[in-house]
Amino acid sequence: MKSLPQTCSQCFEEYKAALEDLRTYIQRAKKSILNESQSRELIINFEVAHELGLKVITKYFEKLGKGPFSGSRDATVEAFHADLIDDGKGWLDMVIDRIQYNPIYPIDTQEDFITNIKNKYIRLLDKFEDKMEKELY
Repeated sequence: MKSLPQTCSQCFEEYKAALEDLRTYIQRAKKSILNESQSRELIINFEVAHELGLKVITKYFEKLGKGPFSGSRDATVEAFHADLIDDGKGWLDMVIDRIQYNPIYPIDTQEDFITNIKNKYIRLLDKFEDKMEKELY
């Protein structure tokens, strides 16, 4: 059975839930040093929240008759121009960090990535939540 396409509001509700999960992991990370498994969980939760944020952006623009976008960078740039996000460079940094972080390759970017998630990216995702809350409701 085919499922109905999600609305922007439905995507946003999923985003908010994922962001809440990410906040929980970040709070745990601030209380103690993370082991390898906990570090991976934090990164996975960030990637889910970020991916859902990009999906919200895409659905929002679809609703306005814009798009499709060729990738996350294009959607991010368009969201910046439309004032959905206020730090385009920070959001592009998220995209780049996700590309650079790959546990298969020997380049060790995990610690910097986790630091960015805890100190920078969570604030950007929170601001996006606030902005979209105003846009959608």
